Amino acid sequence: MDKTHTIKSLNYGPDGLIPAIIQDDGSGEILMMAYMNADSLKMTLEKGFTHFWSRSRKKFWMKGETSGHVQKVKQIFYDCDRDTLLIKVNQKGPGACHTGSRSCFFTTIEGEEQSGKVFSANEAYKKQPVLERLAAVIHDRRCNPKTDSYVSGLLEKGKDTVLKKVGEEATEAVVAAAQGNRESFIQELADLWFHTLILMEQEGVAITEVYDELENRFR
Repeated sequence: MDKTHTIKSLNYGPDGLIPAIIQDDGSGEILMMAYMNADSLKMTLEKGFTHFWSRSRKKFWMKGETSGHVQKVKQIFYDCDRDTLLIKVNQKGPGACHTGSRSCFFTTIEGEEQSGKVFSANEAYKKQPVLERLAAVIHDRRCNPKTDSYVSGLLEKGKDTVLKKVGEEATEAVVAAAQGNRESFIQELADLWFHTLILMEQEGVAITEVYDELENRFR
């Protein structure tokens, strides 16, 4: 069945909308829920990033269009009644919620906020594994450049400069390993990984995409 036929065959509500549950493709965490209509679903499929319909503003909106915290679509499912969507994504930035939380679902039915679930953008970085945390900081420095930021400055100089830096760090790591200097090798590897993350940000490659590739090779 082609995608156009599938879009038309879904069971939209009287208002022409269908709820879309957004799930992190890597962790399986439910990030948020929003509404789509046939057109926003088509836009999502065509562009590869989540697009929704705002019931309050009566207009289309792309997740992360202002914050940069976009959601790259991995897979889209519909349920057995064809009236709900489940969209697996790679979430850019610290989280999906406008409050700074990783997920919009952080309050229990008793009204209690779960410890560690609600945090500012800076605190969000601390809740993630270090590579994801670094990637989130690098993404923020690209979207919100700072004059005193090494990352912002490096990205501003362009791809050739970033490529040169990654090459330099790779060479330094090889030299340290050849010399048998364990401590220096670890430090140079850290530099290489860090600058590789900067290159990934510049190329629009998410860490989860590399994880997926490694997982495929492992299988």
